[in-house]
Amino acid sequence: MHPQFPGAWRRTAAGAGLLRSDGSVGSTIFAEMSALAASTGAINLGQGFPDEDGPAEVLEAAREAIARGENQYPPGIGILDLREAISEHQRRFYGLEIDPATQVVVTAGATEALAATLLALVDAPDDEVVVFEPYYDSYAACVALSGARLRTVPLRWPDFQPDLDELATVVNDRTRVILLNNPHNPTGAVFDRAVLEEIVRLAHAHDAVILTDEVYEHLSFGAPHTPIATLPGAWERTLSVSSGGKTFRTTGWKTGWVTGPAALVTAVNTVKQYLTFTSGSPFQPAIAVGLRLPDAFFRGLAEELRHKSDILGAGLRAAGLAVSPPRGSYFTLADAAPLGATDADDFCRGPLAEADVVGVPITAFVTPERRADYATFIRFAACKRVEVLDEAAARLAALAR
Repeated sequence: MHPQFPGAWRRTAAGAGLLRSDGSVGSTIFAEMSALAASTGAINLGQGFPDEDGPAEVLEAAREAIARGENQYPPGIGILDLREAISEHQRRFYGLEIDPATQVVVTAGATEALAATLLALVDAPDDEVVVFEPYYDSYAACVALSGARLRTVPLRWPDFQPDLDELATVVNDRTRVILLNNPHNPTGAVFDRAVLEEIVRLAHAHDAVILTDEVYEHLSFGAPHTPIATLPGAWERTLSVSSGGKTFRTTGWKTGWVTGPAALVTAVNTVKQYLTFTSGSPFQPAIAVGLRLPDAFFRGLAEELRHKSDILGAGLRAAGLAVSPPRGSYFTLADAAPLGATDADDFCRGPLAEADVVGVPITAFVTPERRADYATFIRFAACKRVEVLDEAAARLAALAR
């Protein structure tokens, strides 16, 4: 594409930090770091995908669905069995009553759910979307695509909880959506209840919608996940997004969903039906099987990731990096400043790559104005086999020499 070709793609690329000074578009940090790992044989702790398959029951259910001939378009809002399984899941874990007919829509992963929601709810160029920074990169891209203005609330080392006064200053009457990710990518933080309560208060005060990305809901360490939709006053203005990818190690299936009040879900589906219309026919019944697995599976999932995060954290500390202990998600955030780093991007492509380990610089997840505040932070993914993490720790030891 000619770099001067007009269109919304330019602001989307700019929002994601991919638009170069000459007008061309660069690759995402995930593509760059995964390519670096592939070309050098380094251990890829950059991109957040597991290196093990999910539960056998879930995989077998997909194979059976293909054999049954479930290979054509499913209903646009998702097959009834999956919508019922999502409803059962929300009641079982959180006490939320979801009508599978009107209060849930199945999407092509959480990414489409977020994009469809923002495109559905943003209505004017002066609309604002508030996110917590650092943020998953697709948030800024989708906000830019929608035409809204991105407003950010910083999360600071070491616990990455937002300052409530700063939050109250950023949210205003132009705020259309408050977008949170809990447990949080890339920091591994889990927001305290006081933070969630303040988000609800501000949403009411300024007539904003809460959009919550909860794909790591079953990877909260030490305490059960608290969906913001369960807080008093939250349900009527909250859209909750999740997916099967992280929970069932099926990231390539791209099966996600949105739940919330019928009017808001209808708004999302009105846009979503003209994006993908529908997707993943044989994967939908398989994810329904996964959502109905016994409690022991979900408890074991969190315990396993916590153990892996501990292994990764110990290896990073032994290498001389400072570590923010994660409270959830796939990720551990480390600071390379103690090793003399001044720029995480240079460190990831230099000393870290020379140790044959790949991470992702957090500067890829922040606005240019705040880049200096996160200059030496690196995100590492713990969602790998234990033997891979042990080998990564052994390689990281070279940094301490």
